[in-house]
Amino acid sequence: MFTKRDVADYYNVTQLHYENWWGLKKNYSLHYGIWEDGIKTAGQAIVNTNRIMMELSGITDTDTVLDAGCGVGGAAIYISTHKNAHVTGITLSEKQLAFANQLAKEKNAADKVSFHLMDYTQTSFADESFDVVWACESMTHAADKQAFIKEAYRILKKGGRLIVCDFFLKADAQEDKRSWIKKWMHTWFVDDLISCKLFTEQLGSKGFHIIQQLDYTSQIHKTAKKLYFASLLGAIPAELYNLFHPGVSKYSKNHYKCGYYQYKALKDDLWRYQLVLAEK
Repeated sequence: MFTKRDVADYYNVTQLHYENWWGLKKNYSLHYGIWEDGIKTAGQAIVNTNRIMMELSGITDTDTVLDAGCGVGGAAIYISTHKNAHVTGITLSEKQLAFANQLAKEKNAADKVSFHLMDYTQTSFADESFDVVWACESMTHAADKQAFIKEAYRILKKGGRLIVCDFFLKADAQEDKRSWIKKWMHTWFVDDLISCKLFTEQLGSKGFHIIQQLDYTSQIHKTAKKLYFASLLGAIPAELYNLFHPGVSKYSKNHYKCGYYQYKALKDDLWRYQLVLAEK
């Protein structure tokens, strides 16, 4: 089982990879982009994911929002730019926290957003502190998904919304002959994926009411393919680096392979990219 320190160090070490291969300094986000009519670039698709989540969660100018697993702060800045809501972002990664705080200053958003080093399964926030808990491709890092759900329920106000956009298994008991999912998760330092069916059942058992469940798998294919080709282009440089640097970190040694494995798993119809909106 990967520890929280593993997750933090994974993002600390690989942040440079995301800057070089994912346009992190331009798009300010690590997540997949949802492609729709009129979208022409990967950056626009990434922003579109933020737009969809913001609109579906119904964030208003008076809401307080927690970005649980905020990355480098891109989504929080996006929300604060389009709404007058106050957004708090939390991450396990020290490098992500530093990036997010610097970004807030550069975008003149420091009065509307704040970032903290914190575990989203065990926060220091008081009960019923937030109107919205937002988790974009972050919930999957929780070794105990139910601990994430329980904490989200605790810190949400009555009537508050939880919005999750993430990777889910097509089915919990499915056959994966080539172990694509296991290999993918290992390169991302994620313990496992669960199905959306199991996730929504867990939400219900903790008191949430499911409002909406949407499947965007077909609309992230271009993003998945972009990652796939990036992994192929990066394979030779990465292996040469590994050869001449035998002490390379375990977090970066095979990182380029995640783009390969996620696409192979997608082509084998093993996972879905889905959005779940639930209310307390």
